[in-house]
Amino acid sequence: QLPLVESGGGLVQPGGSLTLSCGASGFAVRFYSIAWFRQAPGKERERFSCISMINNTDYDESVKGRFTISRDNAKKTVYLHMNDLKLGDTAVYSCPASRLPCWGLVEAYECDYWGQGTQVTVSS
Repeated sequence: QLPLVESGGGLVQPGGSLTLSCGASGFAVRFYSIAWFRQAPGKERERFSCISMINNTDYDESVKGRFTISRDNAKKTVYLHMNDLKLGDTAVYSCPASRLPCWGLVEAYECDYWGQGTQVTVSS
């Protein structure tokens, strides 16, 4: 079993909403920051959000005000609530985990656990 499993992706119309889940197993997720990355075809993977072990959150300006990240340690799950989706949000979304605090977590190689990602497609 993968240490992290992303789910909830799919096809949604512009302006629509979608919630992604990031389920953790095999490690103490409560001691990890969970970052959200996304990668569109032909583009570099980008970090756009993160939630710390004490529930501090941050958002890239491209998603700020539209996306909300939360965590439920009892369920070992992190959620990404996405509203007002745009065509530019189309990408594979992943939620790697790191022992680094969110403010110091910038690059993908700084993460310890990864999942397979889930596809989000925004199209009319």
